[in-house]
Amino acid sequence: MLQRVAKICDGISERTGETVSWLIWIVMALCVFEVVTRRFFNSPHKWTYDVTNLFYTLHFMLLGAYTLLHKGHVSIDIFSVKLSKRTQGIIQIITYVIFFFPFFIVLFFVGLKSCVSSWSLFERTSIGLPFIYPIIKTSIPVTAVLIFIQGISEFIKYILFVSKGGTE
Repeated sequence: MLQRVAKICDGISERTGETVSWLIWIVMALCVFEVVTRRFFNSPHKWTYDVTNLFYTLHFMLLGAYTLLHKGHVSIDIFSVKLSKRTQGIIQIITYVIFFFPFFIVLFFVGLKSCVSSWSLFERTSIGLPFIYPIIKTSIPVTAVLIFIQGISEFIKYILFVSKGGTE
């Protein structure tokens, strides 16, 4: 059953990552558009900076769980690399309980508070664009949930690994 939960969590992260990764094309298109209009037509646009930030923020934030799934986050393991695989798994379990899960629970609630505030104030950018900040701030609790879900999968994988004696 635990393996099934981990597979479901992995599937959520995989599908989210595959979908959100396409946002980089929008960012690239906006950057090219701005460079071409500014350099060749001497017609810069104030809105492209804010809209580009929106899409890049969504791209960066919402790919956190996908990155965790594919072990793409920076890991400092200069001490644990000398330990057995089983001991490394035990350390991972402990650090998930002490650091990972509490951090993302706090991030969710702090992000949710910021998100609700932004939507209730109908926060706008300095040039008056609506929805940019509320959407960006909505990505914070959504990211926290997505990474938390993937963290559950990783936690389960470490528990299963350690319970099998630390062998693949």
